[in-house]
Amino acid sequence: MIGQVLRGRWRTLVVLAVLGALVGAGSSVILSPGYRTTSSVLLQGPREADELLTQAEVATSSVVLDRAAAVLGDGETGSDLRDKVATTVAQGNVITIEATGDTAEQTQRMADQLAQEFVKYSTQIIAGSGDAAVQLAQERRETLRQQVTQTNQRISELSTKVNEGKTTVESVQLRTELQGLRSSIEQAMSTLNAADTASGLGNMVVLGSAELPASAAAPTLPQLAAGGAALFFLLGLLGHLFTARTDRRLRDEEEIAAAIGGPVLATVEVVEDQSFSEDGRSLRAKLLGDDRPWNVPRVDVFPDEIDDDVHFHRLVSRLSQRRLLVLTAEGDHAGLKAAGRIADLAGRWFTVVTVNPTRPVVQDTDAEEVLVVSSLGARSAWELVGIAEACADAGLTLVGAALIRPVRPTRTRSGESAPTQNEALAGTP
Repeated sequence: MIGQVLRGRWRTLVVLAVLGALVGAGSSVILSPGYRTTSSVLLQGPREADELLTQAEVATSSVVLDRAAAVLGDGETGSDLRDKVATTVAQGNVITIEATGDTAEQTQRMADQLAQEFVKYSTQIIAGSGDAAVQLAQERRETLRQQVTQTNQRISELSTKVNEGKTTVESVQLRTELQGLRSSIEQAMSTLNAADTASGLGNMVVLGSAELPASAAAPTLPQLAAGGAALFFLLGLLGHLFTARTDRRLRDEEEIAAAIGGPVLATVEVVEDQSFSEDGRSLRAKLLGDDRPWNVPRVDVFPDEIDDDVHFHRLVSRLSQRRLLVLTAEGDHAGLKAAGRIADLAGRWFTVVTVNPTRPVVQDTDAEEVLVVSSLGARSAWELVGIAEACADAGLTLVGAALIRPVRPTRTRSGESAPTQNEALAGTP
């Protein structure tokens, strides 16, 4: 079935793919981020997780963005840069600043300038924090350092006294505990010194210049165009398959006979190209061919192997010579053309009429019988039931139905490129 859709609707699918490519290319104005690069800033010393998150927020603060915008001089403000900048906290106390721009050079300059302004602003905050709270914290750290030093000295004195006495189990345990206390105090001293170092100036370093982007970040315009083309192509293909799945038009002879309430007198196969006249077709239909059924069966025969006139003559010979209406539904090209051929073969006794398949009404005539001509897969069961009821309301006797099966031959004679208008393939009556 997928092959039938591709063969019968390839022009429509190509148009949908082109339309999807145009939509994807147009959406690149909104979805394509442009060029993207990152700059990293290292925060020296031990840092808490909350402190790192706070520093990441500082990197995108209005002060940093305004200063960076003023230095860049691209006509953008800090508010404009806010949508182009994002920060993340990486492992190793590293804050990553991601910048997005229209060009590679602009993006690199933006990332570098943001990192520099962030370091300057954070350093100024630390340098200007000489208020009472900061001084009190420093005094407390100094007091703690002195207490640690005194405790360490006292531990040394106790350890000396223990070593001067006799060696007992209690003295050995005491030496072990004193040594453990000494190790804990030394670790506390190291942490305190590191905290003092981290609280000083110059504890933030920019890890080199941002990398110059070699290409635009995904999704790029070609990627969006290709994605849009593929998406629309698949939607068109799935749409045809879904339509075929939900199609309620009858293609089985027995079901059609049951719906119309009469026997099937003949089933004639005709070349599909004969089913449509170029007159009255729109330009879109002529270019795309989307008014032709895509699920027409393909048969491996030559279009002129069997003369379908023989089967139409046999059908007419089975009908009575009483006045008869040859009825077909509007929009059924194959059925309408076949009804005309039947009427031409029968002469003045047969009259061709068309009815609306949704609201069928048969006008009162002097005819006594009616022959319904319909192509396979053209009408649903309820439409055929409505046509049969319209014939009964008009007082016409239904003699039966003639079914037309359009087919598409796959072979042509040497030197022929396509079947001519007079070539047709007949089926089994």
